[in-house]
Amino acid sequence: MANAALATTGPRTGPSTGRLATVAIIILLVLVALPRIVDPYQTVLVTYGLAMAIAALGFNLLLGYTGLLSFGHSAYFGAGAYTVAFITRDLAVQSMELCILGGLIGACVVAALFGFVCVRHTRIFFGILTLALSQVLWSLAFKFFWVTGGTDGIRVAYAKLTLLGGMINFAGPGSYQRFVFAYYYYVLAVFAIAAVVMWVIVHSPFGKALQAIRDNEVRAGFVGIPVRRYRWIAFIISGTFTGIAGVLWVPLNGLTTPDILYWPFSGELVFMTVLGGFRNFTGPIVGAVLFNYLKTYAVASSEYWQLLLGVVLVALVLVLPSGVVGTFARLGRRFARRQ
Repeated sequence: MANAALATTGPRTGPSTGRLATVAIIILLVLVALPRIVDPYQTVLVTYGLAMAIAALGFNLLLGYTGLLSFGHSAYFGAGAYTVAFITRDLAVQSMELCILGGLIGACVVAALFGFVCVRHTRIFFGILTLALSQVLWSLAFKFFWVTGGTDGIRVAYAKLTLLGGMINFAGPGSYQRFVFAYYYYVLAVFAIAAVVMWVIVHSPFGKALQAIRDNEVRAGFVGIPVRRYRWIAFIISGTFTGIAGVLWVPLNGLTTPDILYWPFSGELVFMTVLGGFRNFTGPIVGAVLFNYLKTYAVASSEYWQLLLGVVLVALVLVLPSGVVGTFARLGRRFARRQ
């Protein structure tokens, strides 16, 4: 019965690949036209959402496809963000491509070290370990203020960054508007590449092996799947994706502080994944964008915004246990059966 319960929590088989590709292309075209339709503020919000969607995709590789709930993914987001802050401050790096490469390596190293320890355990023990290790990084960033800047953080000025190997820079008048417009398309391109890569991973033999481990790790071991090694690889991939999101987030925020390493930030990644629905591939993407809007307007409307988000999460679990995308998919299947 426990195995059956685990099986119901994983991603479900959805529409055909051709139909999904058509929908994805239509959505991509809408996103391409978006900055010409909405104001710069809305463009920035969508850019934040796309960056967080990459983190949610990485997180869902562990939760939805491997069956491991992590409460410490802020560590890898912060690793990517702080790597960018360090190399721009100490090495005077201006190329965003070098920032992405550095952040990818930094997040990958941290994820490999932490994952080697965490994947030896499962369920609540796994979650507690990920939480504890992420808080170690937060404590280091908070205490070693002469390196990390402490609560003041490290400033990363967008005006000093360049895109596409220096072809696009943001010096001169009107730099912020040009940055918002150009950086939106830059993040959109990285998001599209990340989504395609994650789609290939989860539909590859490796991804199917992860789902087998999620459903029944004992049986997966009996058929020859190296359970611990596959979990470790999935952990590294998941942390690396989250680190890339941290890299893209830094120029938008302009400041890297220990707050992104604190445990509530990991809770936000869980929230956005559950909000969209972790039982399908697109759920975390939708959840990340929706959560970004929900948090932004909650903060602007009330000083008790944490309470408001908590009420939304409780209502979500009670009313939409399969998330927004999962609920719409279920309603669509019911409508198709009636037709």
